[in-house]
Amino acid sequence: MKPDGILAGMVYTLGWKYYRDRKDERVFRLPPTTLKKLAKMLKEKLGIHAMRVIGNPDAKVSTVGLSPGFGGFEANRSLFQQNGVEVLIIGEAHEWETGEYAADAVAADLKKGLIVLGHIPSEQAGMETFTRWLKKFIKNVPIEFVPAKEPFWIPE
Repeated sequence: MKPDGILAGMVYTLGWKYYRDRKDERVFRLPPTTLKKLAKMLKEKLGIHAMRVIGNPDAKVSTVGLSPGFGGFEANRSLFQQNGVEVLIIGEAHEWETGEYAADAVAADLKKGLIVLGHIPSEQAGMETFTRWLKKFIKNVPIEFVPAKEPFWIPE
């Protein structure tokens, strides 16, 4: 789909429509916040039980790259390297690629962060959007959104 339905669903759910960069639909210029507050907001809005973050929790951030699902290392690296992108938000990645790349950027004292939402939380809103889209032209078959349960949990 154009635009990508998974990305469109995330943008809608997060309320980021007016923060989108004009040149790249995956880049957003948010009101300034900290990496920790951004991660907490994502956790609450997307109903995430287990997520992971790399970077200084107190780092001031405003420009994020959003890549839900599994984009692969080359796509993640390219978005993470874009001028001004301070935080890369992804669904999932190979830890030995994207995770280490982000950890190296933080160790090099670059103003960078990585938020890993998990596959299901990063695509759920897009799948709900897809369901609404399908209902517009498929009338003879019942179509319902069935949310998937995030399989991970954090021990207390």
